Amino acid sequence: MRIAQIAPLTEAVPPSLYGGTERVISWLTEALVDLGHDVTLFASGDSETSAKLEPMWPRAVRLDDTVLDPIALHMVMLERVRQRVHEFDILHFHLDYYPFSLFSRQKTPFVTTLHGRLDLPEHQPVFTTFSSAPVISISYEQRRPLPQAGWVGNVYHGLPEDLLMPQQGKPSYLAFLGRIAPEKAVDRAISIAARCGLPLKIAAKVDKVDQKYFQEKIKPLIDTHDNVEFIGEISDREKSTFLSNAMGLLVPIDWPEPFGLVMIEAMACGTPVVAFNRGSVPEVVDNGLTGFVVKNEDEAVAAVSRLGELSRGRIRQHFETRFTAKRMASEYVALYNELAGRTKPTLRLVKDADSAEPLQSLVRR
Repeated sequence: MRIAQIAPLTEAVPPSLYGGTERVISWLTEALVDLGHDVTLFASGDSETSAKLEPMWPRAVRLDDTVLDPIALHMVMLERVRQRVHEFDILHFHLDYYPFSLFSRQKTPFVTTLHGRLDLPEHQPVFTTFSSAPVISISYEQRRPLPQAGWVGNVYHGLPEDLLMPQQGKPSYLAFLGRIAPEKAVDRAISIAARCGLPLKIAAKVDKVDQKYFQEKIKPLIDTHDNVEFIGEISDREKSTFLSNAMGLLVPIDWPEPFGLVMIEAMACGTPVVAFNRGSVPEVVDNGLTGFVVKNEDEAVAAVSRLGELSRGRIRQHFETRFTAKRMASEYVALYNELAGRTKPTLRLVKDADSAEPLQSLVRR
């Protein structure tokens, strides 16, 4: 198939460090190329891909201080994609609801994977107005606030099978991985580790918007707990060692997590997950196999004491079954084919008004 992947310009594809959506787009794009498809990636110019790259801006917007209005650049990208729709069998957007109006008015099939939370009040009129725009969820729980949306499938994220691998070592600490923000609740992770009497290593990014929260709420906790080490943001190259040497990954979230890449990253390293029952967690974590799904801190502390019961080898095997990029790409291709098939012209017989004889004519249903 001729496939267009349209990525946000916020980060490069893949991003150099943090950036969940752009990393997934990269893994999907490479897996589609490996499957033999003709893929074009619309992204920032500093992206790296084996697909055809169509650079929409020289570098990731987050790293470009000259860009004050990133929405303007995304509008230009949408128009450039529209001008080339005839070159593709399917357009796959990762831009939330931005493509809905424009691309509902043209013939090339399109679909959007929704990567974020969908429970905000302003989402209701958008998805009611564009209820026929085809969208894909990354967990079934993500769909709950918007039953009226045009859901055509659910595809769990996947990462390359050999990107993160179990490493030899003796796990000796609890881990927190991702981003420092109120909804990620790293303060809970600090409390859980302290109650368990175990070291906690925090490998996390602090966005500008969360700097005040970090300085006022989290840094004082780190400074007052001798068992806590703040490492900062780490790359994929560092994650295998970081996660493999952890007894478990703490995911004490306090928001409707749409998916949670860190959970499958831990599984790829054979590391069990202790996660709060929010959003996608019970869909991603198989309770008692790849980790434990808990309701509160008390249950999390009890779950940490049981981490030794879980087989790290089985966790890795389960990852290989459920959460690889190849599996993800194959599921997307099935959806692409289904969507493309819906727009193909079909033959039916119509009668000529003069002769009343049936004529074969192309009629688009």
